Amino acid sequence: MDLKQLLSQKRLSILDRWLRLICESYPGEAAKSVGRNNDRFSNPVGYVLAHEIEALYEGLLQGKEGDPVSVPLEKIMQIRSVQDFPPSHAVAVIPLLKKAIHEAMIGSGADLQLKDWFELESRIDHLSLLAFDVYSKCRERINEIRLNEVRKERDRTLRLLERMNPGPKGQSNPDVA
Repeated sequence: MDLKQLLSQKRLSILDRWLRLICESYPGEAAKSVGRNNDRFSNPVGYVLAHEIEALYEGLLQGKEGDPVSVPLEKIMQIRSVQDFPPSHAVAVIPLLKKAIHEAMIGSGADLQLKDWFELESRIDHLSLLAFDVYSKCRERINEIRLNEVRKERDRTLRLLERMNPGPKGQSNPDVA
């Protein structure tokens, strides 16, 4: 049996372990609530994580790049980018897949080619790098939104000050700007 067949056969146990490892990356009670159930409405984070790691795993097994892995990767990183994690911790969900696979393969008794392992681990490493790129873009968007909010608030404040303190003959005060 080759590695791809074995990974397909152990798919459910690998995905279950990977999700548990991701949930354990959350602090305290958050770890319990994220991993509690995967209902779309009562636990949207757990739901998205469970579904997107499955899509990511399938894309990885098929050796596909582009949309089969970028869409689920982006959804996972969107969640992680708004949470209070340092960047390294946020993207660590991808290397956790290696740990889940290694644990599932222990005792499998399969005679696997080292070349296949290197290829798989190389694809996971590549996903980690892509995850960091996606995480960075998400954080840039968040910072842009925050900056735009500050600018809007500043503009509202300036307009309010101009209305409260008009210059001579109804003109705005140049000292306020």
